[in-house]
Amino acid sequence: MTLWGGRFASGMSEVTRDFTGDTSDRRLIRFDIEGSLAHVAMLGETGIISAEEAGSLIGGLREILENADDFEFVESDEDIHTAVERRLGELVGEVAGKLHTGRSRNDQVALDLRLYLRDAAGQRSSQLRDWVGTLVTLAEGTVDVIIPTYTHLQQAQITSLGNHLLAYAWMAVRDMERFADCALRLDRSPLGAGASAGSTLPISRESTAKTLGMFGPIPNTLDAVGSRDFVSEYVFCCAQTMVHLSRLAEEIVLWASHEFGWLRLGDEVSTGSSALPQKRNPDIAELVRGRTAALIGDTTSILSLQKALPLAYNRDLQEDKRIVFHADDTVAGAVEAMNALLSVSEFVSPRLSSGTAALPLAERLVGRGVPFREAHRLVGELISRLEADDKTLGEATVDDLTAVDARFEPSDLEVFEFEPAPIDDQVTELRSLLD
Repeated sequence: MTLWGGRFASGMSEVTRDFTGDTSDRRLIRFDIEGSLAHVAMLGETGIISAEEAGSLIGGLREILENADDFEFVESDEDIHTAVERRLGELVGEVAGKLHTGRSRNDQVALDLRLYLRDAAGQRSSQLRDWVGTLVTLAEGTVDVIIPTYTHLQQAQITSLGNHLLAYAWMAVRDMERFADCALRLDRSPLGAGASAGSTLPISRESTAKTLGMFGPIPNTLDAVGSRDFVSEYVFCCAQTMVHLSRLAEEIVLWASHEFGWLRLGDEVSTGSSALPQKRNPDIAELVRGRTAALIGDTTSILSLQKALPLAYNRDLQEDKRIVFHADDTVAGAVEAMNALLSVSEFVSPRLSSGTAALPLAERLVGRGVPFREAHRLVGELISRLEADDKTLGEATVDDLTAVDARFEPSDLEVFEFEPAPIDDQVTELRSLLD
């Protein structure tokens, strides 16, 4: 079924139908019907169609909506819009032909996508809220696990594993906020923009926007049907979330290695090797890391798709759905999988390098009035002397310290009694954000 056959003497060729058809939009069925219900209600309220016709169309649409999960598509359904209208015709007869009154597929699909992404943004925000909760709970349970921080992948300072995990919790909070902020810009209705410049019929764009619970109509009709920056923004939100997950995934791969030994993966989230009996592989983390590359590609794709399009609508924009659906599905699966992975894995206290006490040792001198640059030099000199004697900083004695500078004191050896900063304030703030 097509909505435009009257212009042509013959139908599409099979090649044309196969190449131009799109089945990826079938997941929009509920949102397409939701938009149609609002549109029909408006047509009835304004008298463009009779109340009886509106009632018949609404009844048929509601029946389709009730059975949307079992909707049967046929080969001739060009897209979700034609599929719904075809089925509506089967249910209510010729009056189904009035469904498209005052509307174009251009404003219809723009609306469907906004409704879908508004809903999806809420789901991703909810998922990320759960993910933050998991990280906060893990942080509270690992606040006594002392680990080194790394700069340039070299041990730098000391902190707690709890504090390290909270860094990812804060990233996830910002991801959650980005989806929520994106949803605000999704909350405008393109319906009534028509193909590009509206309709000569006395439609009410404000009415349909209000029925759909949206802030209002998009003021410019060309912008309404020809812009997909809201899709770009959503894809970026997905990509940025995946980048954050990928950074943690990379650390999980390292932590689960024999060389690090910080993390014991649960059986439920591990895989084995077909050849090596001893293996316990962090495949979830590796796949999250790998799939992040595709999300970065999606971001490039959706931007490139729009870069040379004249206003208003161009068929190129049909491809936006494949991109954003892939991005949304990928991040949804990744958050779920990472949540499962960390929920059943066990952290282990690592071995610390005494070098992580170098900065606190220098700051002891600073506390006595020594300029930081000089204190930095003195601790560096101490480390060099110790290395020459095949000793670590943690093996330094009072004599080693005072041999470098008399301003070192016996109490300076206390810096090797590692006590990371508490995380209570962070946990309190994060939990308040989740409430």
